[in-house]
Amino acid sequence: MNNMNQMMKQVKKMQEQMMKAQEELETKTLEGSAGGGVVTVEINGHKKLLSVIIKPEAVDPDDVEMLQDLVMTAVNDALTKADELANQDMGKFTGGMKIPGLF
Repeated sequence: MNNMNQMMKQVKKMQEQMMKAQEELETKTLEGSAGGGVVTVEINGHKKLLSVIIKPEAVDPDDVEMLQDLVMTAVNDALTKADELANQDMGKFTGGMKIPGLF
């Protein structure tokens, strides 16, 4: 019975550490860019878009599709970095296992 209590304490401690790591992800920012930096986006670790910066040279009224592609590429770049950060931070607790809904 004592082993079970000890194990439950360890599980509770790990849960608290995981919650803290999840909260810390929100304070971390990541940047994605495209077109050599003419489009830059910033997101937090929870994948919330914080800013979009488009330099004037990226704007061509005759080629709106290019700007759309640049924005999409920059956002996807930042989202990939957010996934990598979450996997790195939370992987400490899961041993590399992907747990649906955790991150």
